[in-house]
Amino acid sequence: MSEANQTAAAAAIAARHGNRPDELLEILHELQEELGCVAEAALPVIAKALNLSRAEVHGVVTFYHDFRREPAGRHVIKICAAESCQSMKGRELLASAEKILKVKAGGTTVDGKVTLEKVYCLGLCACSPAMLVDNRPVGRVDAKTFKSAVAELA
Repeated sequence: MSEANQTAAAAAIAARHGNRPDELLEILHELQEELGCVAEAALPVIAKALNLSRAEVHGVVTFYHDFRREPAGRHVIKICAAESCQSMKGRELLASAEKILKVKAGGTTVDGKVTLEKVYCLGLCACSPAMLVDNRPVGRVDAKTFKSAVAELA
């Protein structure tokens, strides 16, 4: 999407929210839903519309891990790295996932198919180690289950 389209989308979304600073998170979520990420070009537009500094908007975007600066792959896999999952070989799972996908956590495969993310707590502690595949929870994951989940992705 062009920079002009990104800024137009940001302005329209902010306007739909009444250009209210207390709606910043909702605006950012909606922008990411529409564009696939919170583009750099959108930050000054949102800041101006909400009468905030660009630094304030940037701070919110970088503080919350769910906001992306670049579009994700067609599928997003989130692997839990919290204590419960760590104790059940979550680190090994993440290492296997990186090896299988040939991408480090936080990256997207070369073909743009899968983005791999390391997250902290999915609330699936009883099923550790756990992951989300396109927001679908999968528990008791090992390298074999991970490979199967990836193979099912279209």
